[in-house]
Amino acid sequence: MDYLHSVTPPVVVPAQPPPRVRDFWGTMLWGALIFAAMFVGQIAVVGIFVLERGGPIDLAATLRTVAASGLAISLSVIAGLPAALLALWLAIRPTGTPFAEYLALRWTSWRHLLIGAAGLALLVLGWDQLSRASGHDVTPDFMVGVLKSARGDNALWLLVLALCVAAPVTEELFARGFLYRGWSESSVKVPGAIVLSSLVWTGLHLQYDWFFFGEVFCIGLWLGYMRYRSNSTWLTIVLHGLNNLGALAQTIWLAGQS
Repeated sequence: MDYLHSVTPPVVVPAQPPPRVRDFWGTMLWGALIFAAMFVGQIAVVGIFVLERGGPIDLAATLRTVAASGLAISLSVIAGLPAALLALWLAIRPTGTPFAEYLALRWTSWRHLLIGAAGLALLVLGWDQLSRASGHDVTPDFMVGVLKSARGDNALWLLVLALCVAAPVTEELFARGFLYRGWSESSVKVPGAIVLSSLVWTGLHLQYDWFFFGEVFCIGLWLGYMRYRSNSTWLTIVLHGLNNLGALAQTIWLAGQS
């Protein structure tokens, strides 16, 4: 070899250590803190609405009023995004792994996007058929009320921004980004990470009944599978946004029929 006759020895590049990822319990603990931060960001909007009402505070009545307000819901969802991003940054920074790498913020192929969208469409259509066959509402009454309220406040555009952009980014970075990453590299492996992150994500939708819990959980499983298959959280963010956009369009159409 030529370098045997060279004065300077070859440069040996040290092997790069694998990215550090929080373990199962670390992911669970930090996940709880991230959720708390997101909740605080959202509840802050509720506090502002409560203060603006003035007079004696009836917490139960105020919460019911805010929960039915399209404007309040929109602002609350949007406010949860920066709070969640800050908490995610605090959770990931000590690992030494870059933020985007930890959360798999990389684009994927158009093939994965088409597969993800097609599978999501079939899943949603299947649940729509099941709801009609069982006599259940296709769209939650909660969404119809929020939509009408947003229209009344001239805040429909803000509701679209909240549900189709802010909510998908916040929830996907939390569930399919942070939770999936940590749990998939723990003892529960990828299948356990998909199921557990889907359960947590379903738990974020307490405004729905048990029927819609089932639909949300199944959608979560599909998004988790696409996260595994594509290694991209951007993909699940886009799919989540498309799902919410379709659900909102369906609600608008059904509300127009009533």
